[in-house]
This record gives sequence, structure tokens and C-alpha cells, in this order.
Amino acid sequence: MKTVILAGGLGSRLSEETNKVPKPMIKIGDKPIIEHIINHYLKFDFKEFIICSGYKKEIIENHFKSTNGVQVIDTGLGSQTGARIKKVRDHIGGDKNFFMTYGDGLSNINLSKLLEFHENNKKIATLSAVRPIPRFGHLTIDGDKVNEFKEKDSLSEGWINGGFFVLNSKVFDYIDDKQDCIFEKEPLENLSKDGELMAYKHEGFWHPVDTLRDKNYLNEIYTKGNAPWL
Repeated sequence: MKTVILAGGLGSRLSEETNKVPKPMIKIGDKPIIEHIINHYLKFDFKEFIICSGYKKEIIENHFKSTNGVQVIDTGLGSQTGARIKKVRDHIGGDKNFFMTYGDGLSNINLSKLLEFHENNKKIATLSAVRPIPRFGHLTIDGDKVNEFKEKDSLSEGWINGGFFVLNSKVFDYIDDKQDCIFEKEPLENLSKDGELMAYKHEGFWHPVDTLRDKNYLNEIYTKGNAPWL
């Protein structure tokens, strides 16, 4: 079963790093983010990878040029997420399930259970729902008086899309061929409207690499030997 990893964006919020390398190639410890992601899939015996490259694609190509099972496909510099997925359609084949995730998020999600959930529900798409990282505390204010102060708590944040999808190749029918097709907009919205989108709730570790603060946090726990995704 193949795993598609989106790795072509500019990563502009991490420009301190991405002016040198594409975002998925930023190192956490001694390995790029994308290598941590691949190693997690390998742990569950999923060994075929398609990396959708774009920005500074040659860095990704050079890194994986001697790696068995990893195919780097140039999906364009300005392509949005939906366009990148559509461009690797021929590498997936018809009537098949495949994994898809972003090249900038780490998790300890059980991929075997995720796949089992998807297969049992027999829908086109399954996303992994995760708790967002709490960035701020919560205040309830009446006039100038604070009635409630609550420190940051991920359990009160609801659920968000954490990537780590399982998709059936029928998903390509929901994605148009335009460069500006964003997978998280019309394709997922229409899959939801048609009752073809499921959410696998992951209560464990999940963390994106959106900012320098995120990178430093993940580096810290990795260096201490506390990385939950290993």
C-alpha cells in the first residue's frame, strides 16, 4: 500500500529555515521531518512512498535518490494540495486505498488501526482527527471582572484535521485539475456532503511544525529521548 506525502509548499511561516531547505527537510534531531514520518510508516510495514515535491525539489530528490521504495514526483512549484494529489493519480492506480499525509506533522498514530477503521467503514476518505495544540489560555470576562480563568487545555479545543489520511482512488473524482485546487476546501467539503468522509479520532501525540517554536519543542523532546513518534 502506497503513502503519498505532500512536500512541495513554501513553508513561509518558517522562513528562517525554509529559505535554505523545503519545510519537510528541516531537521528534528539528526533527521529531516519527512524521514521521521517515513520511519513511522515503515514501523507498521508500509514501504512504498510517493513524495509530492515542488519548492526546492532537488534537495528532496538528492536526499532520497538511493532510498528503495521512495519515489519523488515534481508536482509543481505553485500547486496547491489538491493539485499535488491529483498529479500522482497514475502512480496510485484504480480502485485502491492509499495513505496521504502532510510532510510537516509528527504523530504516534496507530496506522494499522487507522487503516482497519477506514476499511470497516467502506467510505472514500478517512482523516485523522486530532486535538489542536492549545496556544492560549481562556478568559471569561464580565465587564472588567474575570469570571473564569482557564489555563491551556487541548481537551477543550475540539477536533481538527491532523492529516494521516486513508483515501480510496475514487477520491480523484472529487479533485479537479486546476493548480489552485485546495484539497481541504471543495474536495473534502463535497466528500463530507456526500457522506464519504470519516474521522478517526486520535487522542495521542500529534504536533505540526509550523513555527520555529514548534521545531525547537520537537528538537528538545527528541534530544531528551522522549519523542513519542519513535
